[in-house]
Amino acid sequence: MRAYLLFPLLLLACTQGDGGSALQPDRFEERLATPTAQLIDVRTPAEFAQGHLPGAVNLDWTGGVLSAKLGELDKTTPVLLYCASGRRSAEAAAHLRSQGFTDVADLAGGIHAWSDAGKTVVQ
Repeated sequence: MRAYLLFPLLLLACTQGDGGSALQPDRFEERLATPTAQLIDVRTPAEFAQGHLPGAVNLDWTGGVLSAKLGELDKTTPVLLYCASGRRSAEAAAHLRSQGFTDVADLAGGIHAWSDAGKTVVQ
C-alpha cells in the first residue's frame, strides 16, 4: 500500500477508542471522572502558566521532566496526557506505554481542541 493511502488510516486509528489512543474532548472529559486518573500536561511551564486543565500536573515532555518523574507515577492507574495540539502528548503516551504503563490516553487536538469544545481552562 502506498504511504499516502496509509496515512489517513493511521490518523483515524490514532483518534479512535480509548485506553491507549487519542480521545476527543468529550471522551477525555469522561475519563477524567475516574477518581484515580493522573492528568498530565506535557507542555512547557510557560505554556502551562497561560492556561491548563483543572487538576493537571505539569511534566514537560520536551524538557525531559516527564521522563525524569516516571517513577513517581502509578503504572496501574489511568494516565491522561495533553499538550497544545496533540503531537507531544502522543509521543509521551507512546513512551509511557513502552515503559509498562497499562492505561494511557492523550487528548486529540490538545488543549486547543479542549478550548474549542467549550471546556474549562484555568490559570
